Parts: sequence; C-alpha cells; structure tokens
Amino acid sequence: MVLWIKALHIVLVVSWFAGLFYLPRIFVNLAMVPGPGAERDRLMLMAAKLYRFVTPIGVLAILFGLWLWLGEGIGRGEGWMHAKLAVVAALVAYHLACGRLLAAFRANSAQRSHVWFRWFNEIPVLLLLVAVVLVVVKPF
Repeated sequence: MVLWIKALHIVLVVSWFAGLFYLPRIFVNLAMVPGPGAERDRLMLMAAKLYRFVTPIGVLAILFGLWLWLGEGIGRGEGWMHAKLAVVAALVAYHLACGRLLAAFRANSAQRSHVWFRWFNEIPVLLLLVAVVLVVVKPF
C-alpha cells in the first residue's frame, strides 16, 4: 500500500510542479502584452484555468505527502524531512504568490516586467532541485 501512496504522491508532485513551471511563463507573456485585446484575454483565460486546475493537485500532493510522513512514518524525526517540509512551505508560498500575481493581472495592476517574471519562474526549479536532493540523498 505504501508504494501506491508514494507513486501517487510523486505523480501529484510532478503535476503540481508542471503547473508552477508553466504559470509564470504565461505571466511573462502577459507582462509583454501592451494592453487589452484578444491576446491578453487568451493568456488570462489560460492562466486562470491553469491556476484553478493545479491548486487541488498541490493540495492532494501535500495530503499524500503528509500520509507518508505522519501515517507511515517515512522521514519522521529525520533532519532531511524537516528541511523538505521547509521546501514544501516555500512551494506553498510560491503557489499563493502566483495567485496574487494572477489577481493583479486581472485587476490590470501588475507592475512587474517580463524580465522579473523570467527570474520568478526559476524559483520552482530551485525548490525542486533541493527537494529531490533531500529525498534521494538524505544528507542529514
């Protein structure tokens, strides 16, 4: 049973990250659109649908991870797990920040440049790298 939970957790985490890799790329394009029009409307629709789709996936990924940690005892009391939980907290904060940025685009009050969004888009890559190293290598 534990292997099924792990498999589902991994699939959900991969799916959540896929959404968080793509959503800021949409923000890059939105930041480059000069004003209202069909292109902006299409990008806003894509961003809103993606955020609505990926949010419950992230919640499920966290719930399955909690099941593995609290229910099955995986990583309980180990330093790498505490560090991984910090990475998950940072990922949740990033996800919520994406929601706030989407709301700013909806309200036509987004002030950041496309260059800023390109850098913002790299954050989940770094979080994924750290999480994978912690889970696979278990450095402490």
